[in-house]
Amino acid sequence: MGKARSAPDIWMVISTLLLLTIGVIMVYSASAVLAFHEFGDRYYYLKRQLIFAVLGVVAMFFTMNVDYWVWKKYARSGLILCLVLLVIVLLPGIGVVRGGARSWLGIGSFGIQPSEFMKIGMIIFLAKLLSEQQAKVTYFAKGLLPPLGIMGLAFGLIMLQPDLGTGVVLVGASLLMIYTAGARILHLSYLGMVGLVGFIGLVIAAPYRLLRITAFLDPWQDPLGAGYQSIQSLYAIGPGGLVGLGLGMSRQKYSYLPEPQTDFIFSIIAEELGFIGGAFVLLLFTILVWRGMRTAITAPDTFGNMLAVGIIGMVAVQVIINIGVVIGMFPVTGITLPFISAGGSSLTLMLTSIGILLNISRYSR
Repeated sequence: MGKARSAPDIWMVISTLLLLTIGVIMVYSASAVLAFHEFGDRYYYLKRQLIFAVLGVVAMFFTMNVDYWVWKKYARSGLILCLVLLVIVLLPGIGVVRGGARSWLGIGSFGIQPSEFMKIGMIIFLAKLLSEQQAKVTYFAKGLLPPLGIMGLAFGLIMLQPDLGTGVVLVGASLLMIYTAGARILHLSYLGMVGLVGFIGLVIAAPYRLLRITAFLDPWQDPLGAGYQSIQSLYAIGPGGLVGLGLGMSRQKYSYLPEPQTDFIFSIIAEELGFIGGAFVLLLFTILVWRGMRTAITAPDTFGNMLAVGIIGMVAVQVIINIGVVIGMFPVTGITLPFISAGGSSLTLMLTSIGILLNISRYSR
């Protein structure tokens, strides 16, 4: 690259750090009661969140200062490593089951999710592949099938855990990159029909997914079973009103709403901070996505363009799914809200990815 680096996109930095700050505050507010009940320490989840937030910010500032095209050199080996980890986590006695999915590697309460590494690994690999073979992407067999096959392999391994939420985010970000690279709408439409058939097959293979779908359509059919999470989430959002019940004043966090510090933390935000607090969080995400797409459009080369599209697409898809689940628009999938939810590898890797995006912004035209 001949162009000298400029300052990173300041709006992206501010929105990310504000979301992270709100996340730390709300993780404590949402988890203090649960943490005291489970561990006898109301600061348990707060301390973990602070540790991973600090690690993530350090990683973000590191990747922000590493020229983004360096990652192109490690795209293939990184993808292979991620695939190996996805296989290892499935092995009995090695992979740790949490929340019904064998998706963790680690000891005790600390662990990593290989599927989180795969999201950024896939984005970097596809950015390299699509930037080098962009002229072929309009052809189905030699241009579209290779990236789809790699994406399908990763998605299949993630579904064996099973982790539908992470799998959908990976597929959503990947398809956005493929579309941006110039894939034909007709080809993607055929792919959508095949995907629909596959989705129906996944539902048939695991009846609990059908229960989640029917519960999403009418959660009050099974208010103590499949519809419980959706109902309790709405019970949290409703009383929040315009300004909320006040920070720390949530009622649903008292063992009514499952996973208040992770998947359903936006419900607690809406309950305690009201419509204004929830809207402010969504505004910050909107600013982040806007600046991310601007960075993609003004990136100096195709690799940077594809990489930026994948990273900001990953953030956007995950936010849409999480908020959609919380407000009852989508079936419950079990996915965190970026920068806000309590998390370890998910939080750290998301901040690392934003660092890469910030580095691309330093070379924007």
